[in-house]
Amino acid sequence: AQQGRVREKAYGKQKIYFADQEQLPAASDAELRGLDGQIAALSTKVQGLQQSCRQMEAELKDLNSSMTTPEMVREIEELRKDCASYTEKLERIKSATNHVTPEEKEKVCSEQKLYCKEWRRRKRMATELLEAILEGYPKSKKQFFEEVGIETDEDHNVTLPAAV
Repeated sequence: AQQGRVREKAYGKQKIYFADQEQLPAASDAELRGLDGQIAALSTKVQGLQQSCRQMEAELKDLNSSMTTPEMVREIEELRKDCASYTEKLERIKSATNHVTPEEKEKVCSEQKLYCKEWRRRKRMATELLEAILEGYPKSKKQFFEEVGIETDEDHNVTLPAAV
């Protein structure tokens, strides 16, 4: 600063030093226009390269997320094994001689309907009885079930089959 190569500005207790621009040669308008043109050309080039880079990154991401050739070969082999086992299972089912007769099927379906109907009837009766008890019970339904030891279908994730 004493030699005049840098300038000094004081802001309270702080001092800032910066290059003395008066010692630098002044650029002409033609040089400034030339530099502006170079800046514009380089900015365009940078934008093009950034776009190209984004496209290549997207392509790389796609390629990294896809399977490699050995993985694909292994997957195809597994699928062929699965297909062969399913084909074998289908042939066993087709060649089975112990098919269910329509009469047996009808009998089983009618028994299922009967048992489901009885299940619904008994559940309804139990629910009505428990609701009658709970009318005069001072605690909650959950607490009553715990004290008495009642387990519901919902506690075991059991649902009645849909009526057929």
